[in-house]
Amino acid sequence: MNHKAGFVNIIGNPNVGKSTLMNAFIGEKLSIITSKAQTTRHRILGIVNGDDFQVILSDTPGIIKPAYELQNSMMSFVKSAFEDADLLIYMVEIGEKELKDEAFFNKITNAKIPVLLLLNKIDKSNQEELEEQVQLWAGKVPNAEIIAISALEGFNVKEVFDKIIELLPESPAFYPKDQLTDKPERFFVNENIREKILMHYKKEIPYAVEVDCEEFFEEETIIRMRAVIMVERETQKGIIIGHKGSALKRVGVEARKDLEKFFGKQVHLELYVKVNKNWRSNANQLRRFGYNK
Repeated sequence: MNHKAGFVNIIGNPNVGKSTLMNAFIGEKLSIITSKAQTTRHRILGIVNGDDFQVILSDTPGIIKPAYELQNSMMSFVKSAFEDADLLIYMVEIGEKELKDEAFFNKITNAKIPVLLLLNKIDKSNQEELEEQVQLWAGKVPNAEIIAISALEGFNVKEVFDKIIELLPESPAFYPKDQLTDKPERFFVNENIREKILMHYKKEIPYAVEVDCEEFFEEETIIRMRAVIMVERETQKGIIIGHKGSALKRVGVEARKDLEKFFGKQVHLELYVKVNKNWRSNANQLRRFGYNK
C-alpha cells in the first residue's frame, strides 16, 4: 500500500475561519477560535493520521500589516508556511476581495505547489453571490482549485480533506502515528486561558495579554497547573482581575472546565496576573514566549 504524507499550510486574512477548519479536520480543539481578529498568534501543527496517510496541517496567524514587534513575529510564521508546504490552502470568506499583503498574494499566485482556494462561510450567502465570488477568485488566482465550504457547518469539509489526500505526495510519515500536534501540553493551557480573555475582555486588553504556564504537575487523578497572565500596564492588571477578583475567577472557572475536557482528567488551576511592561515590543520577552525564534 502506498503511503502519502505532507505539510498542508492554511493561510488567509484574519477571521476567515482557518482555525475552525483545522479543528474540523482534526476533530480536536487545537486552535482557539473567537470573533476577534488576531486570535491565532503562533503557527500550530495538527496531525491527522490514517493507515495510508499522514496530513500535517498548519494553522497560521491572519495576514496583517504589522504595527509592533509581536505582529512582525506573527507574520514571520506566515512566511515560513510558504517554505515547507506540499499543498497550500488559501482561505477567503464570502464578500472578501483581496489579501491584505500583496507580497503574500504574489507568492500564492506564483506557487509551484497545488493551491486550494476555499471560499468559506457560504452559509451566510446565496447562490448568485456565490457564483460571483467563484468567478472573481478564479480570475485572481487562476492556479487554484476553488471549493466552496462552510467550516462551521461542516459543509464540504470532508470533500476538501479527500482532495488534500489525493494531492499529497507519496512519502513515509514524518511524525509518530499517535502524535496529534508538535506543541507541548503547556502551550494548550496558555492558549485556552488566552481564549477566555479574548472572549470576555474588550478593546486593547486581549492583545496586551500573554499567558505563561509556569507549573504543570500531572498526578494519577489530577493535573495541577499554575499560570501567569502577563499584561503591559497596571491599569490592565486591575481590569483582568475585576471587582474582588470576579473577572479573573470567571476566566479560571471556564478555562478549567475546558482543560478537563482536553486532558480527560481533573484539573486544579491557579491564575495570577503580573505586569510585564511593553512585552509586545521586547525581543527578549517575545523569544521567551515562543516568538522571534
